[in-house]
Amino acid sequence: MSDTEYTKVYGGNFILVTRIKGELEAAGIIPIIKDEGESQRLAGYASMNQGFQEVYVNNEELEKAIEVIHRVKAEMET
Repeated sequence: MSDTEYTKVYGGNFILVTRIKGELEAAGIIPIIKDEGESQRLAGYASMNQGFQEVYVNNEELEKAIEVIHRVKAEMET
């Protein structure tokens, strides 16, 4: 994943990332989900980050994605 094409917009547990992913997809944005803990587990290593995932979006969709994430986070806080 090139730093010039994608930007991390959110990091959290599986449940929250699933919600963010669904909202981004509903807005027409296809996110990339990176699960370092799962990658380590599949490679046979112990992981301290089990269940923690990161959401990346294409830089062309960054502004729209940030708006969606702010909205979802506000809804979760109320």
